[in-house]
Amino acid sequence: MNQPIVESSGGITLVGGGPVSAGLFRIAVQRAPVIVAADSGADRCVKLGAEPAAVIGDMDSISPAVRATLGARVHPIAEQDSTDFDKALRSVKARFVLAVGFVGARADHELAAFNVLVRRTETCLMLGPEDVVFHLPPRFEVDLPVGERFSLFPMRPLTGTSDGLEWAIDGLELSPAGRTSTSNRVSKRRVRVEVSGPGMLAILPRKHLDRALQALLASSSD
Repeated sequence: MNQPIVESSGGITLVGGGPVSAGLFRIAVQRAPVIVAADSGADRCVKLGAEPAAVIGDMDSISPAVRATLGARVHPIAEQDSTDFDKALRSVKARFVLAVGFVGARADHELAAFNVLVRRTETCLMLGPEDVVFHLPPRFEVDLPVGERFSLFPMRPLTGTSDGLEWAIDGLELSPAGRTSTSNRVSKRRVRVEVSGPGMLAILPRKHLDRALQALLASSSD
């Protein structure tokens, strides 16, 4: 990648223009205190009483007043072949990114964000009102309470194996246009999932953010 616009040795909170409650914003910033906004996410930040270190995007939806206030912290990327989420994610460098304001609003924006999530290599977790969503690495292990929801949704045809899920995915052809593994449940405290390649989204209850984050960081260091 080119020289990143924002770097952090820890985490970055990336804010989109969708709904973000004060509580959700606080959860993200406590873990990832460097704030970056994607276009109109800057307006969302200001409403929440925070100013981002940078605003990245095509700047077609940020308000003129907030853009003027942030001045040199605004970094326009004019091309229209990618979303603001993509532009922002590829322009930062951090140990991990927590993305808020991308889940729970417009369905087309949400689907586009999921599409970006499985194409990028950054460790990024998207937080919504109910869920935490992330791109599953080739091998993933996490400890979760038995009976907890553990959904898998393939964004491309995939196969895999699992241990610790009530409905194992071994031997299944998973596809966005065919069989998925949503509303699966944890059957053992330690869940292990392996997938044949990139493209699998994992969806957990948001209260398990820290478990998911630590498991992803552990898998990236292997």
